[in-house]
Amino acid sequence: MIKGISHIAFVVRNLDQTASLFKEILDAEEVYDSGNERHSLYPEKFFLIGGQWIAVMQADDVVNRTYHHVAFQVTATDLDTYRDRIEKAGLEIRHSRSRIAGEGESIYFYDFDNNLFELHAGTLAERLKAYKKGEA
Repeated sequence: MIKGISHIAFVVRNLDQTASLFKEILDAEEVYDSGNERHSLYPEKFFLIGGQWIAVMQADDVVNRTYHHVAFQVTATDLDTYRDRIEKAGLEIRHSRSRIAGEGESIYFYDFDNNLFELHAGTLAERLKAYKKGEA
């Protein structure tokens, strides 16, 4: 029986650069750094972001940009703060897709290794309600 998401993993070129991004933009708490130990395929760091375990591994093989992404839930009133942090870090903000009223706002941005993140101010229940209204 699936109990939920265990962790989300990203492969990046520079662990320290990504650690800074996670801490400065996403308020991540770094809870593990492999240092010289190799328990996994690559050097790695673990973070907690909103209580979710995020694993980051350093390797040379990084994928091109896609719409695959992880979305963190935020409040609508915090979106401007996050947008400022992202811009100060020099990261690219991707234009949001078109939305219908009630589904919540989002900011999409790429990290230094083409991983796409979404900061979403909404819930599944709100989105389903908005989509249902859209059928009428």
